[in-house]
Amino acid sequence: MKISILDDYQNVVRSLDCFAKLRDHEVQIWNDHTKDVDVLAERLKDTDALVLIRERTPIRAPLIARLPKLKLISHHSVYPHIDLDACTRHGVLLCTSLHPGQPSYATAELTWGLIIATMRHIPQEVAAMKAGRWQSTVGLGLRGKTLGIYGYGRIGAVVAGYGKAFGMKVLVWGREGSHERARADGYAVAQSREAFFADSDVISLHLRLIDATRGIVTAADLARMKKTALIVNTSRAGLIEAGALEHALKQGCPGMAAIDVFEDEPVLNASHPLLKLDNAVCTPHIGYVERAGYERIFDNIFEQIAAYAAGQPQNMVNPEVLDHRRA
Repeated sequence: MKISILDDYQNVVRSLDCFAKLRDHEVQIWNDHTKDVDVLAERLKDTDALVLIRERTPIRAPLIARLPKLKLISHHSVYPHIDLDACTRHGVLLCTSLHPGQPSYATAELTWGLIIATMRHIPQEVAAMKAGRWQSTVGLGLRGKTLGIYGYGRIGAVVAGYGKAFGMKVLVWGREGSHERARADGYAVAQSREAFFADSDVISLHLRLIDATRGIVTAADLARMKKTALIVNTSRAGLIEAGALEHALKQGCPGMAAIDVFEDEPVLNASHPLLKLDNAVCTPHIGYVERAGYERIFDNIFEQIAAYAAGQPQNMVNPEVLDHRRA
């Protein structure tokens, strides 16, 4: 099969051990990024199987209609960027593993790294020292502070454990399921939403982005946070009301933010307003970008391709296309 892999920014896919699973196929890898439908249609016109790296490139109906040879999209995790109805209409099978029950430890670790880096002003101190200065800021410690976990699911539970190990008091907010799981693990649940934002010294968001959670953190929520508080988002940018975080940081409540996710990615040429703020630490959506994690992700993606080639597709989202698959 002719296989195309999009958005390999770091040119790392060929170096993975699991890449050997594609040895019998013709593989084209693209290291740049484009959302231009005309460019993508030209690049992918002869593609039988398309490999996507998370949600970097949207695959919508206008593009799918222009890819007559495409039979398979092999993916890992959720797929809000893929037009499933269009795939089904055009006979394109989507295979993806949703890794049930498995937390992303890589994302949890980055979350904790961002918390420490931001509270202790590590990026600012590194930059200051390189500029010839010595001890330019006074940071804040974590022991005895309150860590607010908004969304006590797989990743939220891991981050809560890190907070406990650092001597923090853990406070949870979310839906009732989050409350029940948190209580079962011995953590406190906030008395109210307002109290959660007002009492937390660090708030970390761990929610899925769906219609019900888009903009769930409002300007009013942020305004309740302490001037010394930090909000961390390694989940999805859309969880915070559009424009609210930039405004809140300029007003000083909360005093800091650490952000790994943005509404329109990739962010190039330092074009995002958060990058202009001294009290925001920003990283380019690297929560899942870790070599062992890449091996797991791509091993699964490539195994799905091998299974399809063998006539035994797995992790099918729209199996009905098998009844009228493309020749």
